[in-house]
Amino acid sequence: MRLLFACLVSFAILAGAPACQSQPQVSIITQAGREIAFQVEIADTPAKRQMGLQYRRQLAENEGMFFIFATDETQAFWMKNTPIPLDLIFISAGRRIVGIVENAIPFSLDSRSVSDKSRYVLEINGGLSKRHGFRAGDSVRFQGFSPEGVTE
Repeated sequence: MRLLFACLVSFAILAGAPACQSQPQVSIITQAGREIAFQVEIADTPAKRQMGLQYRRQLAENEGMFFIFATDETQAFWMKNTPIPLDLIFISAGRRIVGIVENAIPFSLDSRSVSDKSRYVLEINGGLSKRHGFRAGDSVRFQGFSPEGVTE
């Protein structure tokens, strides 16, 4: 009887696994062919975009925040109340990196942006873009979420 119960519990756990929604990911595919994935929190509403990573004291190396905007514009960010240095990766609607701000200074109120328009911005730990060799023109892939239906 115990064996049957154990088998049923194991089956229920395994059967339920595919139904679980995976953590959203943003992967960057470098021009050299390397793919690096980041587990992301999605900032797709005005309130989430305004809060961003403020007050966060740490961010795991494979984590980030992914900002989704309704239109392609020159996006600008600051580091108000953000105690960790960040790389800001600006991404076009066509899912290509259009520019990177590296190691944005914690707590800075200076506006940080790139000259090209972007629809998305990925924030990751400062220095990771350089370490992984990310640059303008690299492609980006989304997993576990859809960037459509953004709230303005």
